[in-house]
Amino acid sequence: MITPEFIAIWVAWLMAGGSPGPATMGIAGTAMSEGRRPALAFALGILAGSASWGIAAALGLSAVMLANIWVFEVLRYAGAAYLGWLALKAVKRAMTSDTNIAAQTSFKGSFRSLFVKGAAVHITNPKAILSWASIYAIVAPTDATPATLFGYFTALFAGSILIFIGYAFLFSSPAIVRGYSRAARVFDLAFAGFFGFAAYKVLTARLQ
Repeated sequence: MITPEFIAIWVAWLMAGGSPGPATMGIAGTAMSEGRRPALAFALGILAGSASWGIAAALGLSAVMLANIWVFEVLRYAGAAYLGWLALKAVKRAMTSDTNIAAQTSFKGSFRSLFVKGAAVHITNPKAILSWASIYAIVAPTDATPATLFGYFTALFAGSILIFIGYAFLFSSPAIVRGYSRAARVFDLAFAGFFGFAAYKVLTARLQ
């Protein structure tokens, strides 16, 4: 069910996905050094890895949460801690002088090779499964059915598509890269504020 709370969490999901990390910086670096098509291949691999974790989390949580309400609470607090960690990382980036995205690692290879590398980056990233599991625990009611969880998956995965494919297009444009580099600290401070507020709302939310 789409509620104002879910919309707020969906926006937080977009910001978390768009904030600097292995996936987004890999896509950006590949777009800048190799071009749009290789970046799209890498981004599609990232999305495949994300979908794998999202579906696995939905399948597992739909049964576990019904039987053990305390799991819901653990994951809810884990999600709040994760958002707080993202806020601290954003503040740290804003305080540093290195905002040059071009210095990030890029990936090379054929379309298939880049797809596999992208999938590997996300599948081997431990925060990917944590983010999916915690977001389900935050937005889903304690009696969520598999259909409900997969509905949330669809909405959240659509957001991931917007972010990762968007990065491939945006960072293959030199003008966009220059603009982002100049405003990087502003973006990071905005990320920090939003993540901190979202963590507070998760911690103080009243359970249904």
